[in-house]
Amino acid sequence: MSRILLEICVESMPDLESAIRGGADRIELCGALALGGLTPSAGLARLAVERLRAGGKTVRAMVRPRDGDFVYDAAMLDTAVAEGAALIDAGVDGLVFGAVRNGGLDADALRGWVTAMRKRRGNIGLTLHRAIDLADDPLASVDLAVELGFDHILTSGGAVKALDALPVLAAMHRRAGGRIVIMPGSGIRAANVRQLIAATDVQAVHASASMEGYAPDPRALTMGFALGAARRTSLAEVQALRAALDA
Repeated sequence: MSRILLEICVESMPDLESAIRGGADRIELCGALALGGLTPSAGLARLAVERLRAGGKTVRAMVRPRDGDFVYDAAMLDTAVAEGAALIDAGVDGLVFGAVRNGGLDADALRGWVTAMRKRRGNIGLTLHRAIDLADDPLASVDLAVELGFDHILTSGGAVKALDALPVLAAMHRRAGGRIVIMPGSGIRAANVRQLIAATDVQAVHASASMEGYAPDPRALTMGFALGAARRTSLAEVQALRAALDA
């Protein structure tokens, strides 16, 4: 069996180093993972690209201009186009984006965004992120994602945790039929990743591999400068994920 791709999401250079050392094949670069991931800064993107190029790894960057849902008006879509263009110029290998409306993928918004990104760089990799988990019909959404030009779908199968939607993930993988990569994410750890692979036959997984990090100054919490205890990428968990996938 071919090597199963392990993508690790990170929001800082120390986390990126842990992911690389642990055996990640690809990085998803984000800001504000405590909010589900927002667009990373241009400076972080440039540093990440330089480090990953040196290590022979690839990076896809989140394009999400705000937290909350994925229903975007024209101003937010313009922002997403501008952010994606800046990340492409920083040298990332791919982008991660999603938009929904009225219980399904927002085909018009996604088509416009994809077209703008392809004009910027024709071969840019594109992942449709977990916005798809808010769509009523995940199988039809797979077909639309292919039509729109995405090459990966990051999804929990519509559940809070991917392990709670194994039949849906397996059905999405079958529906993809090699046209697009279904990449489960949310709650995936070394202890359960083999169960997920056995149930779905997917060839790529996404994880944070995080653990609780430092506790912020209580005053920062009181002032609203932090959401709670920080989480950091665990080198040991990335290594354990890689070992479980390779077993």
